[in-house]
Amino acid sequence: MNPMKLTLRAGMGLLTLALLVACNNGTDTKKGADTVKAVAKPMPGSPIKYDSSKRYIFLTWDDSPQPPGTVNCKAVFQSEDVKATFFSVGFNQVGPWKKRLIDSIRNGYPRFLLANHSFSHGFNDKYSRFYSASMTDSALQDFLRNERELQIPVKIIRLPGNNTWASNGEIHGQLAKNPLVVALDSLGYKIIGWDLEWGQQNKMKAPKESAVEMAKRVTQKLDDGNTNQQNAIVILSHDRLFEKKQFADSLVKFISLLKEDKRNVFETIDHYPSVQNPKK
Repeated sequence: MNPMKLTLRAGMGLLTLALLVACNNGTDTKKGADTVKAVAKPMPGSPIKYDSSKRYIFLTWDDSPQPPGTVNCKAVFQSEDVKATFFSVGFNQVGPWKKRLIDSIRNGYPRFLLANHSFSHGFNDKYSRFYSASMTDSALQDFLRNERELQIPVKIIRLPGNNTWASNGEIHGQLAKNPLVVALDSLGYKIIGWDLEWGQQNKMKAPKESAVEMAKRVTQKLDDGNTNQQNAIVILSHDRLFEKKQFADSLVKFISLLKEDKRNVFETIDHYPSVQNPKK
């Protein structure tokens, strides 16, 4: 055989073998990478390691879906690269757009966490009835319905219109002895109150305090140790307050001011100390 042809044939054989090996390796590598990625992606409730030199800020926004406020808040949290929790209400999820909005929160972990704020928002704000002993089972079913219908991935609840905390029998706050709170706690639910509220300006859909004032209050509470858990602060606000651009910009400024202190870390509420490491 012609030596040149022999060399060419041998070269082609080696090239074919190399390509086969490369393809196999590439496929395996891709599978491996995908597998690693799938395993490595944190799931809601996945624990984190605390840094004692840091101060943990939990932005918890209530009553979603409330577009355009919810949309604006999500966009701000995304652009500012911070984590936040949305305590959502089932009967606000009306129509395909709002359903997609809830889906985007649920699927947005670890940046966003979807948590439970009851299906009916306390029987449509009728709190005395919602928390009455005679309605305990109905109120409990309201939370369970919300969990099912919104496919909430964690057993974390905020009581509508009430600042109470509960975790593994450790209960304190306005409704510490309420039968509903006791029942939820016995079922393993963690009830989250708040340390500081960014309030609503009268009946307007607008934040009551300025971004500068809120940032100062956060810093003061952490400096004083005046929070439910040391080096952690839970901030409550509502999606609807940030519908207008000027108020969404205020949220940006608030986050930017908090970022100036390099000790501050933003986390979702599944990493709150009493949720992640409940006392036995």
